[in-house]
Amino acid sequence: MATMAQAAPVRTPWPAERRFYTSMAVGIFAIVFVGFARSFFLRPLFPAWPSPHEPIFYVHGVVFASWFVLMIVQASLVASRRTALHRTLGAWAMLLVAAMVWLGLEAAVTVARRPTGFVGIQVPPLQFLVVPFVDMLMFPALVSLAVVKRRQPQAHKRLMLLASIAIMTAAVARLPGVIGGSPLVFFGLTDALLIPLVVWDYRTTGRLHPVTLWGGLALVLSHPLRLALSGTPQWLAFAHWLTGA
Repeated sequence: MATMAQAAPVRTPWPAERRFYTSMAVGIFAIVFVGFARSFFLRPLFPAWPSPHEPIFYVHGVVFASWFVLMIVQASLVASRRTALHRTLGAWAMLLVAAMVWLGLEAAVTVARRPTGFVGIQVPPLQFLVVPFVDMLMFPALVSLAVVKRRQPQAHKRLMLLASIAIMTAAVARLPGVIGGSPLVFFGLTDALLIPLVVWDYRTTGRLHPVTLWGGLALVLSHPLRLALSGTPQWLAFAHWLTGA
């Protein structure tokens, strides 16, 4: 009996860092699920809720949801020390990123062409198009940097987390109590997702990691800059060209 007890594998708890990144991935997916529950994930339960009729939005939903699920899987694999599988999935994930950018831009342009514009958004559609357009620039840029920094785990993890936060605006804007509000509200709530990372940096190292500092600053500053750009003649001319309006 003693020999069997000694031979039994001992499960050690995940280190705090692994728990942190896995918890962030799960929390982000939870926000996405709640934000899109009525129009996508649980749509049959909310038949009266305004939902898009174009098929591209459901393909878009599946592909984007896959990214957030993948983030949970990847964080869990690292936490379980299955780094070889983590790297393999990471290589294939670049195809997913390419699909997300194409679908994200296509979906945004499709909505901007509607007379009613973006659901729950009072800003004219051609002006608001700048928000998802910049998302689809920042997201692949951050993921690409994460790939470049894949041999620097601390930078890589933060860049992947920032990339996921960069595309959270749409989900946050659809949360109960937030939908229909000012862009400043859902931009602010999206930026608030950086707070756990900031707290983590200070608790573990006593300072902000450069990726947290500069990547987070770029994301935060991009939000008011988008609003400033949205009404300029240059952006509106580009948006007209992009939508064929």
